[in-house]
Amino acid sequence: MAWTDQAARQALRAMFDTAVASADPHRVLAAHLPAPPNGRTVVVGAGKSAASMAAALEAAWPGPLEGVVVTGYGHAVPTRRIRVIESRHPVPDANSEAGARAVLQAVQNLGTEDLVIVLMSGGASALMELPAEGLTLADMQAVNAALLESGAPISAMNAVRKHLSAVKGGRLAAAIAPARVVTLLISDVPGDDPGTIGSGPTVPDASSWGDVRAIAERYKLTLPRTDGPETPKPGEVVTDLRMIATPQMALDAAAGLARSHGLVAAVLGDALEGPADALGLAQAGLARGTAAGRDQGDAPIVLLSGGETTVMLPPGHKGRGGRNTEFLLSLAVALDGAAGIWALAADTDGIDGNQDAAGAYITPDTLARARALGLDPQALLAEHDSYQLFDALGDLIRTGPTLTNVNDFRAILIA
Repeated sequence: MAWTDQAARQALRAMFDTAVASADPHRVLAAHLPAPPNGRTVVVGAGKSAASMAAALEAAWPGPLEGVVVTGYGHAVPTRRIRVIESRHPVPDANSEAGARAVLQAVQNLGTEDLVIVLMSGGASALMELPAEGLTLADMQAVNAALLESGAPISAMNAVRKHLSAVKGGRLAAAIAPARVVTLLISDVPGDDPGTIGSGPTVPDASSWGDVRAIAERYKLTLPRTDGPETPKPGEVVTDLRMIATPQMALDAAAGLARSHGLVAAVLGDALEGPADALGLAQAGLARGTAAGRDQGDAPIVLLSGGETTVMLPPGHKGRGGRNTEFLLSLAVALDGAAGIWALAADTDGIDGNQDAAGAYITPDTLARARALGLDPQALLAEHDSYQLFDALGDLIRTGPTLTNVNDFRAILIA
């Protein structure tokens, strides 16, 4: 059958919604809980999903508990016993510091019979921040802003953050000792490295100040400090890490839905990185090749991928957009109106960059519709102003905060 634009959009959106639902804490968290301890149960955590995780934990936990979590503005949900503090992302604010202090206060004076359940999800690096001794919140804000504009991968950004923070890189686990620590994680990072999620507050840190200095040199970063006390290393802190939702799980869920509706689903990987525009160009070539290899009557094919791309912004940049809309605009420009190819790219947390949309769609006539409105797709791509184009076309996807975060979701439908 010939696919209509509406049918293609509906199929892509159903796959995205399925991917997001697969990481809903209320669906997945309870299966990973430890047994209650003889002593106290304290819950702390941070991330865009922290409040939702806390509510799911409260619903599933059989005994008393207490604690505090830090989440983003607009990401709070009602909780009964766990306090929720909202703060700013992607650059920390005063509430980020207040939240970190509240978390450290909650885990003081615990013993070996006590249990601390740490809830970690994407966004925690900015949402919970306490500057290391001698540094200020202004220092951390400047560093975070510079890192976000540097084009550095998340692993490099977090190596820097860990060494400038009093709570990251295993330092929260050190503060919790001697109580038992169980960390429940929703991964939004390539490779699901627990030390990268929220900069690993309960995970021993293998990076060093030498790595920080090399990162600063490579990405031309001016840091307030390039040496000091090291983060806890492997063997110095102990934690029980439990991954409850990951990008691969989300892609597998979307692929399962696609196959149940007769599509051929190919998962390209959950950890694709690099410049967003370069990935758009590469996947356009793959989509064209896949389309050329299909015979008439073959089942439609969907190419699924996840991971976190980057956008290098020049000084004085004024365009609007995020890595998903930049990927899509690059993809559309490279496809140049190729028939029978649609795509969706969106961040599973509901926020692409710092915009009010999760992502967008492209269709075979995206470029033609844009030009009919007087827009120049190539120029907007060069100016990193993808938001303007998709907003004008009415093709942005606005979900609001999804209260989970398993990184970016990309789907290219070839029918």
